Amino acid sequence: MVHSDLGIKELDSPESSLNGSEDMVREHETESKSNLYSQYEEKVRPCIDLIDSLRSLGVEQDLALPAIAVIGDQSGKSSVLEALSGVALPRGSGIVTRCPLVLRLKKLGNEDEWKGKVSFLDKEIEIPDASQVEKEISEAQIAIAGEGTGISHELISLEVSSPHVPDLTLIDLPGITRVAVGNQPPDIEYQIKSLIRKYILRQETINLVVVPANVDIATTEALHMAQEVDPQGDRTIGILTKPDLVDKGTEDKVVDVVRNLVFHLKKGYMIVKCRGQQDIKHRMSLDKALQRERIFFEDHAHFRDLLEEGKATIPCLAERLTSELIMHICKTLPLLENQIKETHQRITEELQKYGKDIPEEESEKMFCLIEKIDTFNKEIISTIEGEEFVEQYDSRLFTKVRAEFSKWSAVVEKNFEKGGQHPHLRPHPLDHPVLRAPDVWRAAQEEHAAAAPGQGPVRLAAEGAHRHQRQEEVPEGAAGAADPRSAAAGQVPGLTALRVAP
Repeated sequence: MVHSDLGIKELDSPESSLNGSEDMVREHETESKSNLYSQYEEKVRPCIDLIDSLRSLGVEQDLALPAIAVIGDQSGKSSVLEALSGVALPRGSGIVTRCPLVLRLKKLGNEDEWKGKVSFLDKEIEIPDASQVEKEISEAQIAIAGEGTGISHELISLEVSSPHVPDLTLIDLPGITRVAVGNQPPDIEYQIKSLIRKYILRQETINLVVVPANVDIATTEALHMAQEVDPQGDRTIGILTKPDLVDKGTEDKVVDVVRNLVFHLKKGYMIVKCRGQQDIKHRMSLDKALQRERIFFEDHAHFRDLLEEGKATIPCLAERLTSELIMHICKTLPLLENQIKETHQRITEELQKYGKDIPEEESEKMFCLIEKIDTFNKEIISTIEGEEFVEQYDSRLFTKVRAEFSKWSAVVEKNFEKGGQHPHLRPHPLDHPVLRAPDVWRAAQEEHAAAAPGQGPVRLAAEGAHRHQRQEEVPEGAAGAADPRSAAAGQVPGLTALRVAP
């Protein structure tokens, strides 16, 4: 007899004791799973949601975000993504994935219902049923990349929330093609590889390379591209597909590949069996395909050991990818935070150069405008007087003006020659002392050398004003007499003398 105030019911018989113990064990297991799921929701889901929200805001255009990029040939990738997401994606011959597809999977509680959403080009389309996903993705690709087989760098986002999917975000990239067929652009191979490299070059990206198990892995283009950007295999995972098509007698070689004995990757390999074309034709459900996949590995003499090692089947792959992504996000977040802080500081300093924000009050806007005009006028006056702020690798205004006048003179002279104008109307020749090209380049080089970082204002007024004052003192026509090759500036319509304040 046990006191009821201890929270344990009174036990009347051994049988009731046994049943009570089993109930307590089941309650304990349920409570443990509930606590584990609660901890998972508190720690794992926020990390993935944070990266997804940053990506949806367009942060990825300036900063690289942690991601898993799926690359491979034309066949095999879609099957893996279908099995992970539980929805059918566009399939067919040729290029099917024509835009990067961000596949966001969110695991829901068992009582929640399936939800889907496609986002592209500032549009959001709610998907009421999983059977509509393939159609919506195809239409989104047409809206972005047009009809045909062209590709685009514009992202399509597919969000799938279901009790039967893992918490995972993947980026599906176009399959590698080598020869342009039909109406494909001649440089389609270069376009696709350029798009793939854009993602896999980033150190924040985990490369998920999908390779058929019945081909020589050493000759796989996708794995070769991954090796170029990740020589040590630090952020590359290999996925072998179609194990049922492996030739008899070569199974041991496939097992060696999965066990990382052939082409070494630090993150290793997994092997899965997805729906084939015949299964899709007969409309086999994805749940049924998962059941058949497990039976296949359990009954296979060579691949059975891989299943026991946790390196086979889609569920094992989903669990592995989720853990890899979470670890990668946790590793990358401190670096990402520092990048955001540095970028924010740089932009803030740049914004401060433009002064205060535009006031919201109408009365204050007028004063703001007057202040801007006054500042502009002061800068113009400073420039006219010869005061300039010359930055590094920049030239002084006078040097720039000489170069522009040289170009202008060449254009005007060419136009005069075409129109058959009289010689006395021609502008200064290109070998004129003021416009001679070597002098312009030499002056520009001297300005670059003189303009050290942080040099500040440079006064040119004294020398420049003195020079122009001497030119103005020469009687009209004397310049032409001194140098018969040149004409007076006043003889060219629209050209007036530059006056610089002393």
